[in-house]
Amino acid sequence: MSNFDDLLNNSPTEQDGAQLSKDDYAAKKQAEREASFELSDNSALEVAGNGDMFQQYLDVQSTFSRYSAVNALLIMAQMPEATRLGDFGHWKGQGGYVKPGQTAISILEPHEYTKEDGSLGTGYNVKKVFDISQVDTRKVRSAPPPSYTERQILGALISKYPLPIKGVDELPDNLGAMTDHDGSILVRKGMEFSDTFRSVAYEMASAELATDPELSPEQEFSAYSATYLLCRKYGADTREFNFDNVSSVFDGMDAQEVKGELSQIRDAADNISGRMAKQLDAVSKAAKSQDAR
Repeated sequence: MSNFDDLLNNSPTEQDGAQLSKDDYAAKKQAEREASFELSDNSALEVAGNGDMFQQYLDVQSTFSRYSAVNALLIMAQMPEATRLGDFGHWKGQGGYVKPGQTAISILEPHEYTKEDGSLGTGYNVKKVFDISQVDTRKVRSAPPPSYTERQILGALISKYPLPIKGVDELPDNLGAMTDHDGSILVRKGMEFSDTFRSVAYEMASAELATDPELSPEQEFSAYSATYLLCRKYGADTREFNFDNVSSVFDGMDAQEVKGELSQIRDAADNISGRMAKQLDAVSKAAKSQDAR
């Protein structure tokens, strides 16, 4: 029996713009952009004033680590429980289709354009995406994500760091790790995976964000938040994290300033995660090569 499920979707697509005049279509798109920017501004101010909302934002950003801070704010505002996003074309290419009656999630997609003076500028288009929960996935082709041991994850965090990392028996105030005067990271021996990962990741995030030898309170908070992103991404325990002081950190900042701080947090974690990904990719390739023998 033939299966016609893929035809049962008459949701509007971007092609509907062909029904509008050029000016009306441009006005529609401008209104969508303005609404998305306003939503991201409101969300930024919301997370800057509430510890629980800030942690929810970080949870979304850790799930969608390749997305910008602005898009993480937009996803949080529209569907914080989302886990995997794609537009109509993406899901169709995966063998699935968006179920009828689903409300799209609007994010902002950057693009380059040439200004009147000939220089390049960056503009944004609204992109409509859907979470996997909104998709009929019976025919979706997907491979399970790679799985790594705690040892492999710690190895990826430590092995390619550009400065020495040294195990020591004791540290002042029973710290898990600290950065020495020469930039090397000293790590207390004998800790469990989560404590080791969290301690080392914080020192690395601090180095990413430092502009002076002494971190400002805002930079310390950003390093702490970037550490949370990394811990959540790589399975380290996050139960000890607390963001109740978020309102004091962002006090007096407008939406653009808050988004700038969120971007720095995201970028610090991404720089560390990007270095780890190369090492973990090598681990996966070595495992596949071994299995093929």
